[in-house]
Amino acid sequence: MTIYDKLTLAWRNQNSLVCVGLDPDYDKIPVKFKRGQQPYFDFCCAIVDATAPFVCAFKPQIAHFAAVGREMELVALLAYIKDKYPHLLTILDAKRGDIGSTAAYYAKEAYERYGADAVTLSPYLGFESVAPYLAYADKGIIVLCRTSNPDSDWLQNDNSDSIPVYQRVAARVAHWNREGQCMLVTGATYPQELATVREIVGDMPLLVPGIGAQGGDLAAVMNNGLDENSMGLMISSSRGILYAGEGDDFDGAAARAAEALKNQINGYR
Repeated sequence: MTIYDKLTLAWRNQNSLVCVGLDPDYDKIPVKFKRGQQPYFDFCCAIVDATAPFVCAFKPQIAHFAAVGREMELVALLAYIKDKYPHLLTILDAKRGDIGSTAAYYAKEAYERYGADAVTLSPYLGFESVAPYLAYADKGIIVLCRTSNPDSDWLQNDNSDSIPVYQRVAARVAHWNREGQCMLVTGATYPQELATVREIVGDMPLLVPGIGAQGGDLAAVMNNGLDENSMGLMISSSRGILYAGEGDDFDGAAARAAEALKNQINGYR
C-alpha cells in the first residue's frame, strides 16, 4: 500500500480531513499526568483515543518531545497509534533539511526509529535533501511550500524572478513526485496561494496548518484547496483540540472539538 493509498482510505473511511497536531506542553497538560513516569505519552494517548473517530491523521511535533528528553515517549506514542489505529496516517513534524549521510540518518530516524508514515521537510537544499526519504517506497514526505506564518512572505512569495518561490517549490516537488510519495505544506492563512498550488500540483495531498489560533479562514481553504474528489487536504489543528478543555473532561472536550471541526469541514465539501 502506498502512502497515497493509505491516506485516501483514511479520508474515505473516516469521512474526515482533520489532522490532530500532538504538541504536548508540560505546563498545560492535566495534573494527573504529571504524576506519572510518561506524562507526554499518557496525555497524547488519551487525546488520540478521544479523537481517533473524527480524524484522518495525527502529527506529533518532535521538538516538543526532544527538547525535554522525551524522545522515547514519542517512539512509544507512534507505536501505540500504529498498533491501535493502523488505518490513520502518522506524520512526524520535524521540518528536516540536510544532505548526504545526515539526510539518510534523518530519514532512518523518522521511518525506522519513530515509525512515522510521513515527515515534514525543507526543500531549501534541493533534491539531494529529499532523495534518502523517497528511498522508503511506502513512506511519504511533506515539503514546506507556503507556510502559514506571516514572516515567511519575504522568501516564499518573492517574485523577483517573475515566479514566486512557493510556486517554484510546488512545481519542483510535483516533478519529484514520480512514485506518489510527495505532499506539500500550504498554510490556511494564504488561501489564494493555496489555490495556485492546487493548480500546479493537481491532486497532490496538502497539509494545511493555520486554522484556529493563527486565524486561517476555513471556508476559503475549502473553496481553494479541495481536489477533484472533494478530498486532498489534511487540515491541522493542535492547540484548539489538545487544550479545548481542562480538568477531568479534557479528553471529552478534545473529542468534541475534533468532531466539530470535522463537521464544519464537511459542511463545505
